[in-house]
Amino acid sequence: MYFSEGSPETNLSMDELRAALTSTFEKLGERKKVIALPPDFTRFPSRAGDLTVMIHEHFNDHLVDVMPALGTHVAMPEWQLNKMFPGLPHDLIRVHDWRNDVVTVGTVPEEFVTEATDGIYTKPWPAQMNKLVWEGGHDLILSIGQVVPHEVIGMANYNKNIFVGTGGVKGINESHFIGAAYGMERMMGRADTPLRRLLNYAQDNFCQELPLLYILTVIEADEENNFIVRGLYIGDDAECFERACELSLKVNFNLIEEPPKKMVVYLDPEEFHTTWLGNKSVYRTRMAIADEGELIVLAPGVKEFGEDQEIDRLIRKYGYRTTPEIMKFVAENEDLRDNLSAAAHLIHGSSEERFKITYCPGGLTRDEVEGVGYAYNDLAEAEARYPRDQMKEGWNTMPDGERVYYIGNPALGLWAHKSRLS
Repeated sequence: MYFSEGSPETNLSMDELRAALTSTFEKLGERKKVIALPPDFTRFPSRAGDLTVMIHEHFNDHLVDVMPALGTHVAMPEWQLNKMFPGLPHDLIRVHDWRNDVVTVGTVPEEFVTEATDGIYTKPWPAQMNKLVWEGGHDLILSIGQVVPHEVIGMANYNKNIFVGTGGVKGINESHFIGAAYGMERMMGRADTPLRRLLNYAQDNFCQELPLLYILTVIEADEENNFIVRGLYIGDDAECFERACELSLKVNFNLIEEPPKKMVVYLDPEEFHTTWLGNKSVYRTRMAIADEGELIVLAPGVKEFGEDQEIDRLIRKYGYRTTPEIMKFVAENEDLRDNLSAAAHLIHGSSEERFKITYCPGGLTRDEVEGVGYAYNDLAEAEARYPRDQMKEGWNTMPDGERVYYIGNPALGLWAHKSRLS
């Protein structure tokens, strides 16, 4: 550990973040070829953009590469780069291509995978990363990001930023499928999960020669939706991640006293353009919403299903169906078997027929939405019924007496009722 500070009351300023980075880098000594791996714009609240700019200020010309950990997401357009990394020269940006620019750095053996997943998955798992990270000859690799409950791995970030954020088709597809097959609700909010065990194995056994340093934040939004840094943890092993997880569960985990019959979730149009991203509205609320309840997703920026063209096609073809249906589709269809992350996403985005999901998108038609298995409502009609500027985070009583639970940014936490925590 090089730096560790955080509590539910902490509010780290920009100057304090800068000082923490400076003291860490001084302890490390001179570095001449540095690469930074921040998340992309879908993790804008992480404050990783500010930290990346500070890293550039410190290392200047010795920061030679900045590679947003896109995973399967599309490259960041110029306006996103400007907003997330203000002042950072765009000629430093390297675009991760998960289909072409990766190398397999090792294979987690079948026996370990089988044991780690409780027999859910019984094949060896390829640990992949972008070849620039693996072969670039950097003397410091800075993996930057936010620890928060996550649907695929339990708690986001740490070495997921390496093996998924800069990972390849096979590794990402299989990792997402492992998480979906094991069960989202068995993992969310937990640091020790089957997929995390695989990633830890890969880091411990294949990456000992990489000069990796993790810079992890824990973020909480206040009532005005300002992103407060509750914690900053910097280290080169699991301790910084574990400390961040402990704090994240205190500030990002929302235990609701009763399961809402109706939840309304807003997706910021700057962040959420697809259901691939926007279905955080489903993942992060599914452990809270009541049986026979309804999730209403206000999605003004959503105009596609998948970030990736092939995955978009598969979502449209198969839809958000129940787990048994998707597993049957996988068994019977080569195109879905070849894109297991799409299959995992379809499972994650299903309510398993337990509650209703109503999408109110800005750029998809009724036929498109209903074609993938969701209910549809007109966005203007839904926003008139549930006006964001008149609703507060949490419980709201509407003028006609209807009681709804409102969430302004599902990416910032996990919501659950105690009945689903067993």
